[in-house]
Formats: sequence, C-alpha cells, structure tokens
Amino acid sequence: MTTPVETSHSRVHAIFARWTTFSYQYALWVLLAALLIAIVSGTYVSRNLGMNTDTAEMLSEDLPFRVNLKRYNESFPQDIDTLLIVLNAPTPEQVRVATENLAARLKQDSSNFYDVYSPRVDDFTARNGLLYQSIPELERITDSLAAAQPLITRISRDPSLAAFADVLTSAVDELNKGRSIELRPVLKGVNATLEARLNGSPRALSWQTMFNGEAQKNTYQELIIIKPRLDFSQLFPAEQSIAALHAAAESVGITEGGPIRLRITGEVALAEEELNSSLRGMEYAGIITFVLVGVVLFFAMRNGGLILNVLVCLLMGLILTATFATAVVGHLNLISIAFAVLYIGLGADFAIHFLLRYREVLENNHSPAEAIHISGGDAGAALTACTVTNAIGFYAFMPTDYSGVAELGIISGTGMIISLLVTLVIGPALLRYLPKKTAAKPAAKSSVGKVLEFSLKWHKATYAVTLVATVGALAILPQVRFDYNLLNMQDPKGGAVQTFRELLAEPDLSPWHIAVLANNPQETETLAIRLADLPEVNKVVTVLDFVPEQQEEKFSLIQEMALTIGPIAATPPPQIRITSDAILAEQYKALRELVAALERFAATNHPEHPSAATVSALKSTLAHLFAQLDKVSNDEKSKLLYTIEDDLLAMLPLALQSLRTATEATVFDEGDLPVAFKDRWHSDTGGYRLAVYPVEDLNDNDALRRFVRSVQQVAPHAIGVPVISLEAGEAVVQAFVQAFSLALIGVVVILLVLLRSIKYTLLVLLPLLLSSLFTAAFTILLDVPFNFANIIALPLLLGLGIDSSLHMVYRSINNELVSEVLIHTSTARAIFYSALTALVDFASLIFSSHLGTASMGILLTVGLAFTLICTLIILPALLRAPAAGVKANA
Repeated sequence: MTTPVETSHSRVHAIFARWTTFSYQYALWVLLAALLIAIVSGTYVSRNLGMNTDTAEMLSEDLPFRVNLKRYNESFPQDIDTLLIVLNAPTPEQVRVATENLAARLKQDSSNFYDVYSPRVDDFTARNGLLYQSIPELERITDSLAAAQPLITRISRDPSLAAFADVLTSAVDELNKGRSIELRPVLKGVNATLEARLNGSPRALSWQTMFNGEAQKNTYQELIIIKPRLDFSQLFPAEQSIAALHAAAESVGITEGGPIRLRITGEVALAEEELNSSLRGMEYAGIITFVLVGVVLFFAMRNGGLILNVLVCLLMGLILTATFATAVVGHLNLISIAFAVLYIGLGADFAIHFLLRYREVLENNHSPAEAIHISGGDAGAALTACTVTNAIGFYAFMPTDYSGVAELGIISGTGMIISLLVTLVIGPALLRYLPKKTAAKPAAKSSVGKVLEFSLKWHKATYAVTLVATVGALAILPQVRFDYNLLNMQDPKGGAVQTFRELLAEPDLSPWHIAVLANNPQETETLAIRLADLPEVNKVVTVLDFVPEQQEEKFSLIQEMALTIGPIAATPPPQIRITSDAILAEQYKALRELVAALERFAATNHPEHPSAATVSALKSTLAHLFAQLDKVSNDEKSKLLYTIEDDLLAMLPLALQSLRTATEATVFDEGDLPVAFKDRWHSDTGGYRLAVYPVEDLNDNDALRRFVRSVQQVAPHAIGVPVISLEAGEAVVQAFVQAFSLALIGVVVILLVLLRSIKYTLLVLLPLLLSSLFTAAFTILLDVPFNFANIIALPLLLGLGIDSSLHMVYRSINNELVSEVLIHTSTARAIFYSALTALVDFASLIFSSHLGTASMGILLTVGLAFTLICTLIILPALLRAPAAGVKANA
C-alpha cells in the first residue's frame, strides 16, 4: 500500500528529475544565460551596493534606550560620533602648548571637523584654573613661589646652564649656612632631568611643577574632543577626517618619535579600528578557507570536474545573493558583511549533496543522463526541504528589534533559495561538459561509513554517553552568559582600544559614565544629590560644580601670589648657540663649583638633614656627567651641555607665562563660563546634563548591570555607554530568543507537513536540540560567552543542523534505509564533507585579530562539530533497526 509520504515523494521526485534533466539537455543555453546574468548582476552590485557602518542603526529606534538616546543627542549633538585625541608629553608646559596649537589648527579645518573642544586647555581655564584649587593648596603654592622667587628672578635674567649652576651653588651654600630654604623640589627636578639625559631618555624639567611644589610625573596628558565629518557611504566613514587630523598634528610639530605623543580613540576611532580588524580577519579567513575548502572538496569528489562544479555554483550563488541584497536592502552592515565568507560553508552544502548523489548513481552503472534524472529527483526533494526549513530559520530574524541581524536574515534566507536554484539549474548544465569519467565503483563501505559503524556497534554506549552529556550540559546551562562589553570584542592590540582602556582607569576622564538630563537647575541639584547617595555611584558632575566656592578668599591668595612673582619676564634661550672654549670652560667651572658646594654640604651636615638624600643623589649624577664628558671631544662636550641646558631651562618661559596668566583670575558665576563649555552641560533646548561616574570597574558585567539599574531607579531616562551596552545586549538576547521561538515553530510546522510524521519530525529536531545544548555548555567550559558578534552564529548553526539531520531522515524514509546501510550512502558522505567544508570555513575565523570574529569562529566550529556528532553518530543510533527486510538499494 502506498503511503502519503511515498506519494508525495514520487510527485516531488518527478518534478525535480524533469527539472534537472531539462537543464542537462539544454546546458549550453542555460550556461550562456547564467554567464549573462552573472555579468549583469556583478556590474549592478559593484555600482549600487552600499555600506552602512553606523552601528546605532542595527537596533530598532523604537527601543526605550534608542528613544532616550535620540532625545539626548538632540540636546547635545556635539557628543555624537566623536574622536577623542589624547596628547601626552613629559611636562605640563609641553602638553598644554601642543594641545593649544593642535586645537587651533583643527578649528581652521571646517571641511573635516564640525567641532573641536579641549576641555582643560583654553583661555578661561588658563586664567581661572587656580580658583578651582582648595584654599590650603593655594597657600602651599604661594609659599613655594615665595621660596623660589629669588632663584627664578636670577635665572630669568640669564637663562644659561652656567648661570643656573651658579644660582644652585649659592642656594646650597646658603642652605649649608643654616638658612631655611626648601631646595628639595628644585634639586630633585634637576637630578631627574640629568639622569634622564644620561640614560638616553631625555625629558625637559617642568618649572610649573616646581612652582607648585610637586614632584614631576613621567607624563602629562590633555584631551581634545573632535566631532569629525563622517561619510557613511564609505567603508571607513572617518578615514578622511583621521588623515586630516594626522596632517594637522604634523604641521604643528607633533611627529612620530618627538616628545609629544598623539593617540586617537573615542567611539568613531573604535568603530573604524573594529571594522578594520574585522575585515582583515575576514580577508585572512577567506584565503585560508579557499585553500582548505579545495582540499576537502578533493577528498570528497576525487574529480576535478565535480570540484569545479561546486566552486562555480558557489560563485554564482554569491553573486546572485549580493544582487538580491543590493536590490532589497541596498547595503551591507557590520553583521551582514560576514555572510560573504560564511556563505562558502552554507552554499557548498547544496552542490556537495547533489554531486555526490550523482556520482553514487553513476557508479551503479547508470548513464550520465539517467544519473542526472535520478540524482536530481532524490537530491532536489531533500534539498528543497532543507531550503524551506533553512529559510524559515533565517527569516525568523526579520521581525526582531535587531535590524542588523534582521538584514542578515533576509539576505541569508533568500541566499539559501538562490543556492538551491543555482545548484539544480547550473549544476546539471555543467555536468554536460565537465569530464564524466569517475573513479571505479568504491567498496561497499566507505572510510566515513566504517568510522560511523562504531556508534551502531556500540549503540548502548552511545545512548549512555549521550544521556550523561545531556544531563551535564543541562546542569551548567544556567551559567551561560552574554558579554555586554563592546571592548572585549575588539583587537586588544589596537591603539584606540588600548588608549580607551587607559582612560577608563582614570575616574575623572572615564568615557564610561552615565548621562542624565534635567529640565532646570533645581531638578539638576535634586537629581545630583539623590544619585550621589547611591552606593554604586562615585561622583556626580553638573554645570553647577564648575562655579568654584569661596572665590573671594581664593582671589585674595591669588593676588598675593601675583605680588610675590612680580614683573618677571624670562628670556628664552637663543636659537643659535655659539660654541667656544671660553663658554665651555665657564660651564665646566659652574658645574664644578656646584659639585664642590654639594660636597661641602654633605661633609658638614648629618644624614638626617631633610635635603641630605637629594644632595647625595645630585652629586652622584653630576659625577656620572663628568665621567661621560671626559670621554668625548670638546665639540661633543659643548653639544651635550647645550642639550642639558635646554632640558633644564626651555620650559621656564612657558611656565612663567602660564603663571602670570593664572594670576589674572577674576571672580565669576555660571553666566561667565565659556559658551563652548556651557553648551556641553546646558543645551540650547534648556536641558541640563549630569555625568554620573561609577564606583566599580565596569569591565565586570555584573558591576555594569548594578550601576545601570541603580541609576535608572532614580533617572529612568538615563543614557550613556554603560546603558547602551546593557540595554542593547538585552535587546539582542531578546531578539534571538524571539527569533528562535519563531524559527522553531516554523520549522516544526514545515517538518510535519513535509514528513507527515511526528516521529520523524522529532528525529530531525533531536540532533539540532542536542548540538545546541552541547554548544551552549561549551561556551561556559571554553569561557567564550555570547556577545554582539558571535551570537549571529546561532542562525547559521540552526540552518546547518536542520540540513544535516533532515538529509539523513529524508534518505532513510524515501529509500527505506536503516542505519547500517544509511551510513554508507552518499548522503552520509555528503553530510560529512559539506560539514567539513563549513568547518574549515568557520575555523579559519578563529585566527582573526578581532576577538568578536574569533569568538564567532570558535562558536561556529564547536557548534558544527557537535552538529556532525549528533547527526552522524547519535541520529543513526536512534534510527537503528533490525537488518531483516531492509531494502539495500543505496
């Protein structure tokens, strides 16, 4: 009696058998038409396919955090898509001048930059910076300046090494006589500067730090915030602006190897760097994949013509899929662009199944035309079933809020349909002209089948291991996590990433803070108090914090400071140095006298003296200097001493100018703040911005969640990188749960329609569910959590998993095969080699420097390996039946 499944199979078989036979008979016209379509499509794609690298567009604009972000961006548009320039220099004087010069140069380039802002280097800050110091700090600075005033006055008149050494000699002698002079900051600074020069890592002496009575740090840092002009139609939207930035830096003397170090970070630079490393990883993956896929196809096909057939079908499918993407979507995004590489693993599956079935029929003494007819009917029915389930799996992502993956879904789902059509139209046509000679009929049992026999021979052990592994995976499943930290996906060696992480370590500069909007000063103050009381919050900054308290008292101390300094004007060192024996002798004499003064101090004072250690260190460094001078010629001596003179005195004029400017401070209120500054805290629309900084390190996902949720309890409309990372991550997870639910329902319905059997539907789904469970468990064991990049592996694994198990079940039903025969058919070999093709494709991604791409490669490789195990080992054991009555018509 004929069953409904068999009747349906016969009709479908007949349709595809006639289809492939038609393509085979009219091969020349089919191939000419395909060539013409490929040329037209390729031209269309090259001229019209765009690239959208705006990551903000990958999630629905109706999501609450996107609504809040839009409101914030309307209030403070200057904070959108910015570059953060980090300048470092050995002295605060150097970094300040470099920042001023670079910012001024960038402001002139309106064609590449909308806005340029240096938060701590401008005229207002230079004049009023001392008002932000505390009163005890101002008193300390005033005392320090008063002690250094005689020394500064003498050096400013004659800024030479000899004069400077003479001044220090006199000061040490006065100290030796018992005068209370605080020389330690000066002597420490001089000693450190000389040591740096002698050790081959020179740095200038900062007079500003000495005026403030501070120890000089290794480096000083300033920031410039730039809003560049971006072109999202280009692959790298900020490429032109970043090039203009480097050119501007070079024009103001900031060069590679110079004392000023320039680095670029910020959201735009991070996005550019991420895209670059991702594409570079894809390029490497493409090369590795091409080679390895060729090797796999060789072992699978053992025939050059069949291998060429697979590659032509792959190329044609890729071109047509790109044409569809261009016509329907119009662009690729940072997620859908990965499909170009991943398509190799998916698209090859169709051609491998069809061609291996063709070869199997041919090896059973059928003519090529008969083999086309039979294999077209068999493979066409199975491949169509796989295509439908695959397409549903991908299309299920279309209604989600994750539009980046929704676009991938529509492109990939349609790509599967295109692959089917290409395989069954172009594949048979190519077989008409490619060499028909095949290897001799293989042994009854293939090498793949022999390996798979073990699971059938030891089927009870297979059941037991599967049960134990399932229970173990279910036990650790609750530990599966999603990594919200976008930095963890990028190349850790990237300059923008390293610089950004450095800024995160400095609480006052951390870009990872939450922004809250208030409507008026009263609400701003109330919110600031409530937020500051939260245990997860370190501090809250508002525009009100930039009007210093106790300004009148501070102003009096600043006036006293101005009187202490007096009208000192430093003479800059001459540009052209005159070298003579007389000058050299003068420098030698001054330095020898300084050494003698230091020795007298050491001889007459006890080690307990506060300056004893400093004096001893400088004396030792000067001895080292003389030892080095004794080894070189007079010209080299003069050159070394002049470089030391520059190291010691070059920053004095800048420091004095900065100090004079700082003593011009005036009492001010909020209305006197600079417009460029106020616009970043009080918008034109009337909103006030609060910056909320965390107590904990937000690299920890749990800390990130605690911080965001705590702030949202007080300010539900809060926004910022921490909020976006958390909310976007949860939206992505929700989108995938929704998509998988829809996909699973759709796949179940289609399988029930196609197979008309609950039993066989469950047998198709079981390997998919098991492989998904084992893959999720291995993300815990390998410490590779899901993230914004690797989560797209899930729809790909869904498609491949359904394909493999459906092929096995379909062949088992329609050819009445049980496991012992099924594992030796072309279907089992096709599943193995198509999976192996995809495996080498996906495994190549592991070597990408982009950690998101690498983690995607790991997830795909592990997932596909489990899919192969579940389909070729566990499923045949489940399909196992007594050998009696089996029709072995493979």
